[in-house]
Amino acid sequence: MKQGTGRELVKIIAPSFFTRRQAAGSGPAPGGSSPGAGHAAEFNRLIVPHLDGAYNLARYLSRDPTLAEDVVQDAMVRAFRALPQFRGGSPRAWLFAIVRNCCRTAQASAAGRVALVMHESGLSESAAAALNEHADPGPTPEEDVMRQADIGMVRAAIEAIPEPFREAIVLRELEDLSYAEVAEVTGVPIGTVMSRLARGRVMLAKELLPAGRSTDENSRSVK
Repeated sequence: MKQGTGRELVKIIAPSFFTRRQAAGSGPAPGGSSPGAGHAAEFNRLIVPHLDGAYNLARYLSRDPTLAEDVVQDAMVRAFRALPQFRGGSPRAWLFAIVRNCCRTAQASAAGRVALVMHESGLSESAAAALNEHADPGPTPEEDVMRQADIGMVRAAIEAIPEPFREAIVLRELEDLSYAEVAEVTGVPIGTVMSRLARGRVMLAKELLPAGRSTDENSRSVK
């Protein structure tokens, strides 16, 4: 389910974004000096390999491929400058958190913030705490539906669900982040991450199952 455009961005952005974009008037890196070759090498080693996933996340969060490219380019520039502040852990989760923040900045609007609060209000903290006590089970019926459905259909279904649940699905199911990494990127407890995943999977099944059921009915009618 990876986006091909994300891989193309690796070829376009990685060799030139920090030279071209910084030369455009951003000035030296924080601290008063320009980053040296060692900084660039460390960035290429730690961050650039996750560029494809960064675009994937931005694409699903923004639901706009053109905006996603701008978001990723902005996020990569910010990550390059902020790399000295990286204190270890998962570089992918660190980058994805920057992408998420850049996406929020690009989409900032009062209507969007109100919608997010409304969706969040439906989460049960007690249910989230209960989920947190159990390991992730095997594939659920909802996940089986996702795996059997057409990729384009799944992509459209993911884009149709509310942002907190869409974000959790993309990070966990498409990008294979651990619960702890998803919690780090989104800034919420692991229990809430698990709750969002559970609800997101049900939402996806509702988006995908009607087509599957109609197909089954057609097959039975032919027989």
